[in-house]
Amino acid sequence: MTTLRRRLLGLLFISLLVGFVVLSVAFFNRSFSTYVNVSLTTDKVGNQLQQRSDVKVRGLIVGSVEKITPTAQGAQLTLALDPDKVDLIPDNVSARFLPKTLFGERYVSLQIPQQPSVRTLRAGDAIKQDRSAPAIEVEKALNDLLPVLQAVQPQKLSSTLTAISTALEGRGKPLGETLSELGQYVGELAPHVPKLQHDLQALVKFSDTYSEATPQLVQALTDLTTTSKTIADQRTNLSNLYASVTTAGTDLRTFLAVNKNNLIQFTATSRPTLEVLAKYAPSYPCFLKQMAELVPELDKAFGKGTNEPGLHATIEITVNRGPYKPGKDTPRYDEHRGPRCYDLQNAPDPFPQHPPDGPLQDGSSKPPNSRPGQDGLLPPATAAGVTTPSSAGDFGLANTQTEQEFVAAMMAGKLGVEPDQVQGWTAFLAAPVFRGAEVTAK
Repeated sequence: MTTLRRRLLGLLFISLLVGFVVLSVAFFNRSFSTYVNVSLTTDKVGNQLQQRSDVKVRGLIVGSVEKITPTAQGAQLTLALDPDKVDLIPDNVSARFLPKTLFGERYVSLQIPQQPSVRTLRAGDAIKQDRSAPAIEVEKALNDLLPVLQAVQPQKLSSTLTAISTALEGRGKPLGETLSELGQYVGELAPHVPKLQHDLQALVKFSDTYSEATPQLVQALTDLTTTSKTIADQRTNLSNLYASVTTAGTDLRTFLAVNKNNLIQFTATSRPTLEVLAKYAPSYPCFLKQMAELVPELDKAFGKGTNEPGLHATIEITVNRGPYKPGKDTPRYDEHRGPRCYDLQNAPDPFPQHPPDGPLQDGSSKPPNSRPGQDGLLPPATAAGVTTPSSAGDFGLANTQTEQEFVAAMMAGKLGVEPDQVQGWTAFLAAPVFRGAEVTAK
C-alpha cells in the first residue's frame, strides 16, 4: 500500500509539472487572450520584423505582430491589438518601422495624425505604411546608419567613447560656452551663405583656369631661369650700360633744360597741324591700303614681267574747263567735307571726271560731268571708220582736213558736244596720239 501510494504521488507530481509547462506555453502563446486582428501592408522593410514584435502607440505597447506573410511588393503583416486599447486608436493611423536601439530589432510604431478620425480601429481594418517625407527621411537615415554601425568594432568604439568621456570630464561649462559662441558665429554667417556659395563657385572656375595654365606657367618659370642666368652672366655689361644710361640721362636733362622754351613753342606751333592730321586720321588706313595696292598696278602699267617695257595707259579725254575768268575762277579753299576715301576696286567705267560727292571746291568753275553709259561712243555714221588700224590709212597725209574731221568726230562723243564744236587745235594735238594706233570707243 505504501509503494502504490508513492507511485501515485509521483505520477501526480509529474502531471502537475507537465500541466504547469503546458499552461506556461499556453500563456506565452496567448491562448487564453482575445485580440483584435488588423492587417498592415508594407514594403520590403516589413520582412525585417519578427513575430511577436511590439506594436506601439506613442511609446505604449498596444499589441504585437501576429503573422508575417511575404508578398511581391514586400510583406503583409497581421497585428494583434489589445481589445482594451484598440478603442483609443483612430482608424486613420499609419505605421512606421523603428529600431528599439541603434543595434536593436525593429518594432511597429503607429503614428496618430494631427486630425485623428472619430472612428477607431476594428477587427479586419487595414493600416497603411507611413509615406510622408519625415518618415522616409528617418527610414533612409536608419538604413544608411545600419551598415556603419555593423562595421564599427565594439571594443574600439568603447575605447573611443571612453577617451571622449575622459577628455570632456569637468569641461562641460567651457564646452557649452564654446558651442554657444559657435552658434552665434553660425547665425551671423547664415545670411552670407549665398554669397559664400557664389564665391566658392567662382573659385572653382578660377582654379580650373589656373589648372589649365599650369603647364605654361611652369614653362615660363623655366624660361625665367634661363633669363636670370643670362642676366647674371652679363652683370658686368649691365653695369656699364647703367653707367652709360646715367650719362645719357644727364645729357638729356641738360638738353631739356636749355631747350624747354623751344620745345614748348614747337609743341604749340605743331598743334594746328596735328589737329588737321587727327581730323583726317580715319582716311589714313584706306589711303595707305590703296597706295599698297597701287604698286602691282603701276608695275603692270610699266610692263613689268612682259616683253613690252614702257608705259601702258588708257587716255581719257574730259570736258574742257574753259578759259580763266577773273572774279569767277578766283582760287580759294572751300573744301570742308572732312576725311573720305573712295573704293577704286569697283570704279565705274568710264572713270568719272569728279569724285562721287561732287568736284573739289577750289574756287574755279566746274565743267559738266561726262555722260555716263554712252559716254565716248561715236555717231553711227563715223563709228565704222575707227574699228581697225588699217582703216586709218585711208585718210592720206597727216594733219589733213579729213583726219582732223575724223578725230573731231571721235572726240565729240567723249566731250559731249557736236563734232563741229570741237576746237581745231584739239584735233591737231590729239591726232598724233591716235595716228597708227587701234582706238576703242567707250
